Amino acid sequence: MRILMVTPYPPIRDGIAAYAVQTVARLRAEGNDVEVLSPWPSAAHYHLELRGPRGPLALAKRVGDYDKVIVHFHPDVFYRQPATAKERLAVSTALTVAFRAAAEVEVLVHEIDYRYGQGWDPAAVAARALWRSVDRIVVHTDAERTSFIEAFRVPPDRVHVAAHGEHFVRHTTLDRAAARTRLGIPADQFMFLSIGFIQPHKGFDRAVRAFNGLGVRGCRLDVAGSVRVEDPAYLEHLEELRRLAEATPGVTIHAGYLGDEEFDRWLVASDVVVLPYRHIWSSSVIERAGLYDRPVIATRVGGLAQQARAGTVLVDDDEGLAAAMREAAGVTDAAGGGSTPDAWELEGPADREEVMAAVRARAAARRGTPKATVPAGTAPAPSVASAPLRRLPALGLPEPASARFGAGLVKRVVRRLTAWELEPVVEQVNQLQRAAVEATERSAVESDNSDAQGG
Repeated sequence: MRILMVTPYPPIRDGIAAYAVQTVARLRAEGNDVEVLSPWPSAAHYHLELRGPRGPLALAKRVGDYDKVIVHFHPDVFYRQPATAKERLAVSTALTVAFRAAAEVEVLVHEIDYRYGQGWDPAAVAARALWRSVDRIVVHTDAERTSFIEAFRVPPDRVHVAAHGEHFVRHTTLDRAAARTRLGIPADQFMFLSIGFIQPHKGFDRAVRAFNGLGVRGCRLDVAGSVRVEDPAYLEHLEELRRLAEATPGVTIHAGYLGDEEFDRWLVASDVVVLPYRHIWSSSVIERAGLYDRPVIATRVGGLAQQARAGTVLVDDDEGLAAAMREAAGVTDAAGGGSTPDAWELEGPADREEVMAAVRARAAARRGTPKATVPAGTAPAPSVASAPLRRLPALGLPEPASARFGAGLVKRVVRRLTAWELEPVVEQVNQLQRAAVEATERSAVESDNSDAQGG
């Protein structure tokens, strides 16, 4: 069968792109001739700007050459965000034309707003007509299937459920010890992991706040991932997450894009995966954690309750999240305890040198002292020396906008064509800034340690 797959595709840094690669591999293994059309420059056979009505109308001219068209659907691929009702009407109508021009259409729905199918305004009517023009619609949970049928009034026999991770394969053969060696994580520490694209709705800040109350030495939380879209709000969220981590002992942010092998390496190295999502449809991370039999703590949102494997702990709020993390870490105090106080804090008046030694140690920890010289349980904060570097905003690609007629369109086109080259440079600059901060603070710590030893 000759198949055209319409989807984001590597090297685009996108979860749907990674999902699509595995789907293409499976289809080709079954003997199909598969070609890929991507909305952005990538390793796909064809590239076509799909946002707005012109993209789907151009797609309509191509689909007739194939026996089947498979679309990995996310609203951001086809609709400008935020989209007005008029824009949604135009795009939905154009997509309907494209789908009806194809011999067979299958759409894998990764995310959608059910509200767009409700009501009798022209945009809602067009949205329902769009989805009724699809031969096969695939979602990941029964809850999504029910909501989709109700919202868009699609015949139930056209909407099917497929396991999110049915085509997922392992990308590493490392065991826990080897993975930790590669990542520089001590073998004897209990490790919570929150991983994936860093966005407000992922709720990784909730994991940091829940971890803050554990008060368990030898326990850590690592947050690994990158900002999916160079949006100012997302970049500010990342910086806020960093500030929160700096004030929380035992938490480390590893900001940067993770390739398939590195992503799985983090999963293997972890003891418990924490996914405190505020909202989501379904989660690839839960599926990948299941490949390596890693326990998961997740919030009960979207279709996660159905998607979760046996042994997954589902929580409903921040208190439940903190309680689940305490239980996983072996904390029996229901109140959550806190950082273990020093002996001089418990026993009343103490020797001045003992107090000053503790104060110096805590100040060193706030500047990021290596673990060998900082007692566990101290609270870090930025040092004065690194303050100017920390005040530098994270670098991001400028918005492709202009007040001049037509210039905005040109800028958007240029950005699409060059983003794959520029985004790694932007991330490298931000990593250099973070490295400079760490080096400055480490130097200050070593100076303090030297002064303390000499005094």
